[in-house]
Amino acid sequence: MTKDKALLKQQIITLLAGFNTDPDADIRSQVLALIPVWEGLQSLGTTLVPQAVAKSARDRILHYLRKYPLQIISHKEIMIVAGISEWARRVRELRVERGWAIMSGTTARDMQNAGEFEGLPDCSGMKPDDYILIDERQDREAAYRWKVANEIRKSKGGSKAHILEFLRENVGKAVSGEELRYVAKGAAEWARRIRELRTEDGWPVRSRLNGRPDLPIGVYILEEDRQAPVHDRKIEDRVRGNVLKRDTYCCVDCGWSRKDWNADDPRYLELHHIQHHADGGDNTEDNLITLCNICHDAVHRKEGR
Repeated sequence: MTKDKALLKQQIITLLAGFNTDPDADIRSQVLALIPVWEGLQSLGTTLVPQAVAKSARDRILHYLRKYPLQIISHKEIMIVAGISEWARRVRELRVERGWAIMSGTTARDMQNAGEFEGLPDCSGMKPDDYILIDERQDREAAYRWKVANEIRKSKGGSKAHILEFLRENVGKAVSGEELRYVAKGAAEWARRIRELRTEDGWPVRSRLNGRPDLPIGVYILEEDRQAPVHDRKIEDRVRGNVLKRDTYCCVDCGWSRKDWNADDPRYLELHHIQHHADGGDNTEDNLITLCNICHDAVHRKEGR
């Protein structure tokens, strides 16, 4: 079929004009008459993205998502642009094999319900096969992580154990909510399990909302493979975020900030009690300061704690 938009449009109009709408018409004849209409609509959809920009269905989907990042894109839009029936598989390939941060409606709703989401439109009405491109940068390590996630997903254990295992396999690396939902076998409250790991179990799992404003929306990182002391696990996310913001996300001792991060010095920021918890100090903003883990350890060694 031709790729000329105007000609395709006219062909579709002609086909529809000749469509038999008689209630007594043979149903199969009507169905057969609509097949070329459907094929024409598919072909028309493929012309919306210039072939010089995107030659395949997968390329057209990616081009469309990148044109409208951080916006809810319905599955019907994807279907039109792709021009093929297996468009959902192409979306998965973009996410799993090519490393594009495409979040599904299910993941977006789960994160929003758990209070782990901000900066995007209301996702409560998203369907499972609606999508949001949450980061325009391609993650070339994603294919390996998805392979690891698949192995963990098949192992025994609950959703929280699987999430923690995956995070510990990727210490210091950003992972998407889509990956974590997958490794948790789609458990309804997987996002709440992440919060429990952080606030109840003391694992330093950070996101844009709690200490890592540099991360894209919907992305998490386990900063170190160790749990915080029990008393530090009760610091509320709100308090933690306010202290980090007050101290401009810098160590108040040496001045280190995340913009100074490099592979040879992979430090991170922690909160330190001015009056120690054992001495009656509480988890309030006035009693907490921001230190990098190097300075934090040095302070405790000096104090013999």
